[in-house]
Amino acid sequence: MVSLLKSRPFIQAMASVVTNANIQGFFTGQIWKGNSKLMCVPGLNCYSCPGALGSCPIGSLQAVLGGNKHNFSFYVVGMLIFFGVVFGRLTCGFLCPFGFIQDLLYKIRTPKLKVPQKVDFPLRWLKYIILIVAVIALPMLLTNRFGIAPPYFCQWICPVGTLEGGIPLVLRNESLRNMLGFLFNWKMGILIFIILASVFTYRPFCKYICPLGAVYSLFNGLSFYQMNVDRSKCSGCKICEEKCKMNVEITKNINSPECIRCGECESVCKQGAITSGFYLKPFEAETR
Repeated sequence: MVSLLKSRPFIQAMASVVTNANIQGFFTGQIWKGNSKLMCVPGLNCYSCPGALGSCPIGSLQAVLGGNKHNFSFYVVGMLIFFGVVFGRLTCGFLCPFGFIQDLLYKIRTPKLKVPQKVDFPLRWLKYIILIVAVIALPMLLTNRFGIAPPYFCQWICPVGTLEGGIPLVLRNESLRNMLGFLFNWKMGILIFIILASVFTYRPFCKYICPLGAVYSLFNGLSFYQMNVDRSKCSGCKICEEKCKMNVEITKNINSPECIRCGECESVCKQGAITSGFYLKPFEAETR
């Protein structure tokens, strides 16, 4: 895992490039409409991004739930379960373009802020509330007279859509610039807030807001990819917990729903007590 940690920025960069490989779209201001758009990518990446070759799983889920037939999307849910069962939140740590952007912003040299635990812990539940309410419930229940609902999370909350889709498309299309109003300004405000917050605290969007992270977090304790603490080697120094930017209590629950499997805890463990990898029987990883 230590070698994987060293390769992590490269893997994140490559995942972002491959996900948004339609480079000409950024110059033409046109969205890719090829057959690959029928497939979902593992990370949070806006459908409306001119470079996007695939669809965002959260946007796709809302589109199906908010349609006038209110169908259940077996494909999208199946894809989320697949990535969740195999990787858990390793997907967040290595394959999500917006996670990569937040990592880069956090590297800017400024004094870093640590959110007090009494604030941090309750806020962690916000992403689950957003998943249940904005992504699932509202598209199913709050529809127009034709029985169709807008993608509420994408439309009112998601800063990824503003950064990857809204800004590039507005810059290249005068007609869109002439239509700008309250909604665009609202979304720009959210984006600016998340960008500034990401400079001073690690991955605030992933910790508190992202519904996709909420989905993958449900599989962290079950996924084939697991982190493990060998109790016979652990000295209890908790250097790993001091290093963890996601504030996981590693010695208590290393496969916490908040762990994005970045591997930094493993890299600083002087005892070699922390290991990671794929386990056919995931629960055995915690009991060795």
